Amino acid sequence: MNDLVQFLRAGAKGDLLPWAVQTEAAARFARSLAEVEAAALGADLLPLRYARNRNALSTADQKRLFASRVVVIGCGGLGGYLVEELARLGVGTLDLVDPDVFEEHNLNRQLLSTPDLLGIPKVQAAERRVASINPAVTVRPHRVAFGPTNAEALLTGADAVADGLDNQLTRRTLAASCHALALPLVHGAIGGWYGQVSTQLPGEDLTSLLGAGEGDGKGVEAGLGNLSFTPAVVASLQVAEVLKVLVGAGRPLSRRALFLDLHEMQFEVLNRA
Repeated sequence: MNDLVQFLRAGAKGDLLPWAVQTEAAARFARSLAEVEAAALGADLLPLRYARNRNALSTADQKRLFASRVVVIGCGGLGGYLVEELARLGVGTLDLVDPDVFEEHNLNRQLLSTPDLLGIPKVQAAERRVASINPAVTVRPHRVAFGPTNAEALLTGADAVADGLDNQLTRRTLAASCHALALPLVHGAIGGWYGQVSTQLPGEDLTSLLGAGEGDGKGVEAGLGNLSFTPAVVASLQVAEVLKVLVGAGRPLSRRALFLDLHEMQFEVLNRA
């Protein structure tokens, strides 16, 4: 490890480490890109890809992000943006949970969907996407439907959980599971021009925000439709919440909920139970 760190220091520009040096180090020392990135951050070297993070995040924050594991439940409209932004931010391990494949009606809004990927599992497309934008991030795809029987196995050990679901019944299961496991959960929901975001910290319960969970459990998007921009806005706000949870920055939407009306461009934060 000392030889690896010395090599990285020799190739760094100040405390910034170029990608070419990371890839060369991985080949020369037979290490994964994740191992090289961990070694760099451990030596207080910041990978150059994160240089624009540094006025908002310290190298210690970046190291904490890389050591973190986030579980994303759902890799569709919200989930695609969640995966993209968390990977670009530098979260080190992403567990991705979704049973579905891409269909043609996904193309208007789901970041990871393209015509050539129709019929491809969403978690598989997400894994490929992360490999193309930040190969140092470890992706663990789970092509399964989240539910009470696998919740503990999928969530245990996570540093944060991100809700990319479109079903209120499953959201209630997710919130209850995170509550039972004392895991932070960042909730997001969309429908047409509208969205909501909230954060459930350990000891809290946001199920009062999720409706009664009756019928087929479909959210308001079933009636309002989904536009291309709403998931991008809501998922970005969710990623900001995940970041705050992971590095202890700012004020999360704990016991509060943010409601968005993009048609009238109105944003309101209300207290919740």
